[in-house]
Amino acid sequence: MTVSHKKFRILYLVTEDWYFVSHRLGLARAARDAGGEVIVVTRAKDYKDLIAKEGFKHISFLLPRSRLSIVSEIKSIINLVKIYRTEKPDLVHHVALKPSLYGSVAATFANVPLVVNAMTGLGFAFTKGHWKQFFLEPVVKFIGRMFLNRKRGRIIVQNPDDAETLQNAGFGRPENMVMIRGSGVSLSQFHPLPEPDGFPTVAMVSRMLWNKGVGELVEATRLLKKRGVKVRVLLIGMPDPDNPSSISAQQLCRWHDEGLTQWRGFHGNVNDIWRQAHIAALPSYREGLPKSLLEAAACARPIVATDVPGCREIVHDGVNGFLIPPHNAEALAEAMEKLLNNFELRKKMGAASRALVEEHFHEDIVIRKTLKIYEELLGITFS
Repeated sequence: MTVSHKKFRILYLVTEDWYFVSHRLGLARAARDAGGEVIVVTRAKDYKDLIAKEGFKHISFLLPRSRLSIVSEIKSIINLVKIYRTEKPDLVHHVALKPSLYGSVAATFANVPLVVNAMTGLGFAFTKGHWKQFFLEPVVKFIGRMFLNRKRGRIIVQNPDDAETLQNAGFGRPENMVMIRGSGVSLSQFHPLPEPDGFPTVAMVSRMLWNKGVGELVEATRLLKKRGVKVRVLLIGMPDPDNPSSISAQQLCRWHDEGLTQWRGFHGNVNDIWRQAHIAALPSYREGLPKSLLEAAACARPIVATDVPGCREIVHDGVNGFLIPPHNAEALAEAMEKLLNNFELRKKMGAASRALVEEHFHEDIVIRKTLKIYEELLGITFS
């Protein structure tokens, strides 16, 4: 893909370098191939060399996530203003709620002309159930109303529920809100996989957070084992100490030692997980559109998830899996048992999962729709 008129500078602000690589690398490559000079601002950890090899300029930036301090938050915004003024991007693309809020403030003071805010879920501030959320939500809404209502900007949402929530909160102009379902999944990287032999296995790929429904999955497993149902449950992911909902490693190890789950921490090859597992589970309280479920679906796995924003986008109840109420271990156990005891149902629903991804969630679809936004804002036609 080449640009037909002029070059442009595009800056991506993402909290973690691994997240940029897993969720936005394909998009950044497409922007580069369309004539864009790409700047990536993230925390530098494991992937800065890979980002540099793509020809992108990488700037290390740490966005504070825990122990809220007004001083540290203001310093972060000031540092972002400095980066934006130095780099002078034509367009900035912020990924996730906090980068969108802080980045939009910085873009305003740095006179960045064009801003895209991609809401990959509404995060902790909009998830009920924790006392900190009571204080965070009004602050988030105030900043959003002040700085996300830009004429020359777009807000990308991943599901209709998030769009409605943001509009009700006064974030952005309705005409500038675009729905793009997730970050997409590479169908060349994730293939339909045959079921493994051996013990019936359920896998959950996620950060180890209470609000991802890990506790409900553990309790559902306990119920199944009491009924004599054979099941192995894999927990794939790490705690997130910066998140108030994080589950401690000690608790995860206790469940592991009790024989309820097998906690395996981070796994770099997700395909390998779905080669071992028969069913995907994510009993989360709220999502944007979880990439872990897209990847499971691409590998032709049936899914059990909660009937909440984000999950219901990729799981069609009774078609490629089951949707159950959140906070309900009993319903989760029943849905898991239906699939664990029925090979033909797993096979049918797994095939439906793959078909759904091929039709709606291919990475190329997401990239094409996002580049269209860039074209509209920049006044450039890509060819």
